[in-house]
Amino acid sequence: MSAREPFGARLRRAMDERGPLCVGIDPHASLLAEWGLNDDVAGLERFSRTVVEAMADRVAVLKPQSAFFERFGSRGTAVLEKSVAEARAAGALVVMDAKRGDIGSTMAAYAESFLHEDAPLFSDALTVSPYLGYGSLRPAVELARESGAGLFVLALTSNPEGGEVQHARRPDGLDVGATMLAHLAAENAGERPLGSFGAVVGATLGDLSSYDLDVNGPLLAPGIGAQGATPADLPAVFGAAVRNVVPNVSRGVLRHGPDVAALRGAAERFAEEIRAAVAAG
Repeated sequence: MSAREPFGARLRRAMDERGPLCVGIDPHASLLAEWGLNDDVAGLERFSRTVVEAMADRVAVLKPQSAFFERFGSRGTAVLEKSVAEARAAGALVVMDAKRGDIGSTMAAYAESFLHEDAPLFSDALTVSPYLGYGSLRPAVELARESGAGLFVLALTSNPEGGEVQHARRPDGLDVGATMLAHLAAENAGERPLGSFGAVVGATLGDLSSYDLDVNGPLLAPGIGAQGATPADLPAVFGAAVRNVVPNVSRGVLRHGPDVAALRGAAERFAEEIRAAVAAG
């Protein structure tokens, strides 16, 4: 496997050049209907092709949600494979939102599915769940380092149910979310300009000043747009770590489809608003 430039370095450059924006590719049934598409493989393919055409040569990151492709079986997965390859060929970094998490050889197999350079679904980064213990992610961490890919670890998610796990306190007083952030800071120690191992931290969570978000890695921040957070909220939520935030917008951009120009315009507006908020913060 050939050595590659680390994901963190590539992400830093992409955000500096294209703006700090991640656009989700979330072809759920209601959005397909809004676009006038059938909820079938043909509709899925048309949707995904349009988003890639509109975005991949201008936004820093595209984030396909694998579940919306997997529900169509092997044909849906084939559409996902093509979308990933075309998005990366056009210059976008692809974060596969699959939230995989398991132990041992099973975790290693998940990692090989998305982080091995020869895999059909090879992506620049993968979302993973650490709730079988952070150590269970070691096969993914090791393969990501080898292939120049990255990980985004669920740490402080925006869904209300997440708190019962992520805010649970360990005997040492740290809660589980803070523990995940500490593990990521250790993974990224000494990396420049940015480590490759990031956290998922919701933009809707309000004041997070009690957490050390400076993990020297990226913070994938869902919640901008339809979930209620705005670009202007980012400095208050993320504080000094705001420059490393990768804000994710899905419906706020995708609802402007299927018109390619309208999609591009929406993405450009969000990118400029985010850039201004980060500069002000």
